[in-house]
Amino acid sequence: MVSPIVEGAEPFSASNGQDGVLVLHGFTGSPRSMRPLAEAFADAGYCVELPLLPGHGTSIEDMLDTTFADWSRAANEAFQSLAARCNRVMVAGLSMGGTLSLWLAERHPEVAGLVLVNPLVEQAAESFYEMLHGILDAGMDRIPGVGEDIALEGVREGAYEATPVVPLLSLMDAAGEVAAALGVISCPVLLLSSRADHVLPSSNGDLVVEHVSGPVERVWLERSYHVATLDHDQAEIEQRAVEFASKVFSS
Repeated sequence: MVSPIVEGAEPFSASNGQDGVLVLHGFTGSPRSMRPLAEAFADAGYCVELPLLPGHGTSIEDMLDTTFADWSRAANEAFQSLAARCNRVMVAGLSMGGTLSLWLAERHPEVAGLVLVNPLVEQAAESFYEMLHGILDAGMDRIPGVGEDIALEGVREGAYEATPVVPLLSLMDAAGEVAAALGVISCPVLLLSSRADHVLPSSNGDLVVEHVSGPVERVWLERSYHVATLDHDQAEIEQRAVEFASKVFSS
């Protein structure tokens, strides 16, 4: 794996208990956006893995040739590693990390629970697909970045300044596939949704509420934008996520 060069993009790992939590960051971002939450789980006594997903945390050039298959493979390997040494494993994800969390739960019924922060589930409109293919046909491989949607002044997640088109198309395809299989997920879900999200509409969370078979607790975040894990509601997210993990692992 290419060494991260974005500040704070290093993976995080902790071996503190018998139960584990896999934590996954978002598209064009890095572990920096989820490290405080990962540390909160570790401080609560859980084994934690927060991997750096392929193509992230370095430069956008390293991401151009990656797709959802690469990110899901890395997420699955991290999950299997935790599962091999823990009694039970929960998964937490932000944005694309939420997509990956749902993808894992659809394939691993042993997932004990999910914490989803503004997850991507909804497939984009056909017009958006056409626009992206038009950009590729014009010889361009990137569009302006979608990161850094944070209300708290002076805080950055360290996302790439541009968005690679081919990887984005693969993520959009994967989101549609994940959405179509939500009904197989029966584990409890904690869904944290920002009222003011400038990256993803709240209809993504609506799909989770409407189609997941297990119990879903939805919490609305009133002061944070998309990267809520680094925003005004960070402390509430960490408190609710740790309390949720305690309930999941004690059941």
